[in-house]
Amino acid sequence: MAHSNTTVFTNPSSFILLGIPGLERAQVWISIPFCAMYAVGLLGNFTILFIVKIEVSLHEPMYYFLCVLAVIDLVLSTSVLPKMLGIFYFNLKEIDFNSCFTQMFFIHGMFTMESGVFMTMAVDRYVAICHPLRYSTIMTNPVLAKSAVAVILFGIILVLPMVLLASQWPYCRTNIVPHTKCAHATMVSLACSHYGLFLIIFMHGVDVFFIAVSYGQILRAIFRLPTKETRLKTFGTCGSHLCAIVLFYVPALLSSLIFRYVQNVPQYFNVIMSDLFLLLPPVLNPIIYGVKTKQIQDRLLGLVTRKSS
Repeated sequence: MAHSNTTVFTNPSSFILLGIPGLERAQVWISIPFCAMYAVGLLGNFTILFIVKIEVSLHEPMYYFLCVLAVIDLVLSTSVLPKMLGIFYFNLKEIDFNSCFTQMFFIHGMFTMESGVFMTMAVDRYVAICHPLRYSTIMTNPVLAKSAVAVILFGIILVLPMVLLASQWPYCRTNIVPHTKCAHATMVSLACSHYGLFLIIFMHGVDVFFIAVSYGQILRAIFRLPTKETRLKTFGTCGSHLCAIVLFYVPALLSSLIFRYVQNVPQYFNVIMSDLFLLLPPVLNPIIYGVKTKQIQDRLLGLVTRKSS
């Protein structure tokens, strides 16, 4: 470590996560809703996995994708919240250099995989609505397995180079991270040099493009149906997926735009927004699919009434 007028961290052994700058005294109280969200997310996603496993009628492509989504959500929230609570409750602000970038990999890797799952589910709905007679021959188990593997590999292949490059940057300003986690955008601001945002935009832009194309074709097919009731019923099969997509992309987009382009926003606002858009999907996805999917509702009600009787 070289010393001059400023301390140069060319390869710091650890980083210091400050938590929520400006709201240090309120962090314990802020942790309460975050803990509640994490608990609800764990309960909801494990419930989805359990119900799909025991209910034979749910052994279909859409619900297999929903299980993959639940696993990704569990990993995503778990990669963020335990360390965050360690900062809030026990002042465990130090994070090892390698652990920091491991956390970055899981955050951005799971986020990219979740985006890929939404894209695959959009294609599934496109085949189900636009080619219903060929659905069972197109969406076979081998196709599902290949799709799941492709989504996972896509996330790893795109995110791993980004994380490896970030770990090689010279951190010449400071090793103090004004955040609750090692997010890519935050680490960029600490590095002396970095590459552009093209890769990050590309990662999610491809998924959004295919989702838009799929739903464009779905809407065309729906509007060609003969009656209003049929159109509404068919569109209803996509309702939960559309709600989940909106709640996944919109908060992330708003947080990113505010962080990069809106001036004079308190730093604690950016930190809280960033944490919320990672914790909200794992909480809301099981609720959305549970409310919108009759098969899941019926099976869950059956389990509850059986235990209460």
